[in-house]
Amino acid sequence: MKQKKCKDQTNFSPTAVFSIGRDFRNANGNIPYNMTNDYMFRAVLQSDNKALRGLICSLLHLAESEVKAVEITNPIILGEAVRDKEFRLDINVIMNNAVLINMEMQITNKLNWEDRSVMYLCRSFDQLNRGQDYREARPAVHIGFLDYTLFDEYPEFYASYKLINVKNHQKYSDNLTLYVVDLSCIDLATDEDKRYHIHDWACLFKAVTWEELKMIASKDEYLKEAAQTIFRMSADDEIRKRCRDREEYYQDLRNYERKIEQDRKEHEEDLRNYERKIEQDRKEHEEDLRNYERKIAEKEEEIERDRKEHEENLLNYERKIEQDRKEHEEDLRNYERKIAEIERDRKEHEENLRNYERKIEQTVRDYEKRVDEYERSRKEQADEMERLRMEIERLKGEREKGK
Repeated sequence: MKQKKCKDQTNFSPTAVFSIGRDFRNANGNIPYNMTNDYMFRAVLQSDNKALRGLICSLLHLAESEVKAVEITNPIILGEAVRDKEFRLDINVIMNNAVLINMEMQITNKLNWEDRSVMYLCRSFDQLNRGQDYREARPAVHIGFLDYTLFDEYPEFYASYKLINVKNHQKYSDNLTLYVVDLSCIDLATDEDKRYHIHDWACLFKAVTWEELKMIASKDEYLKEAAQTIFRMSADDEIRKRCRDREEYYQDLRNYERKIEQDRKEHEEDLRNYERKIEQDRKEHEEDLRNYERKIAEKEEEIERDRKEHEENLLNYERKIEQDRKEHEEDLRNYERKIAEIERDRKEHEENLRNYERKIEQTVRDYEKRVDEYERSRKEQADEMERLRMEIERLKGEREKGK
């Protein structure tokens, strides 16, 4: 199938290019869409092969003479309406017909870049046809331009990743390489990054005014070429529409991310409130438990006082019984001594004695009844103590679970 011709630099006449250059020199004010807009990123690099080649030379630390040709293998029709908001704008490039390069601009953190970039890199590398020798596999490079820091604990402007032995750092292969340009950390650019103008390209991508862009463009011919192409693309109504569509898409995405972040913070606040409530309830529960234990201790002291008092009463009662028994025996002896003298009163006295014995028996029964009542009371108190002990154990268990 014949490939559709893409809108690129060849669509402009030399006169048009000269006119654009002159207008670019007079441009001022804000840039409508800079190259952090992934559609403008695609439009500029697809339309300007020289800018693309200069960017790749900087990123891969190559001299101009080392790059014979760079060709985009997945061109799009620039300006054509895109219905799918998830439309991929990453750029696949083959360099010198030997190296496969995938480049992508990403300004929002979708929290999947590590897996996504590795997958794109592996797809680029997996280009062998059936029956080809593995040694014919072409090296694959993935370059991500991120407007956020990928690893907060290790911020770096320009990072490179390869397959290595994690123990001795021996490289496993040079055929797979990942690069990450952090556009939010340009200030961390090293001297090497500056020597290869990588930080200048990052500043060009982030430039917001034409004055700033022109100042950056003056540093070398490739930056100037890219800056003029940005100006030319910005003059194209259809390109601006597509850039605006992407801005709206990313604005919706940012709004969604802000809503997610807001919900996350609210959830964390609810969680903190819940934890504070749990802690408050735990302290109240512990205070209740301490109060309950104090009440139990007070009750135990009261029971102990009652027990001692009861034992004292019982001893007094036993002493009283013993005293009464001795007195009775004494009376009995006196009675026996007088029995001969008062024989006539014997029957009456015996009757009195029987009455008195009945009284004693009643007293003993009363005493035994009181002893039984005391035993029942002591048993009930012991049962209550056991129940209270088990309740304390249960409350302690619930407190441990609450922790």
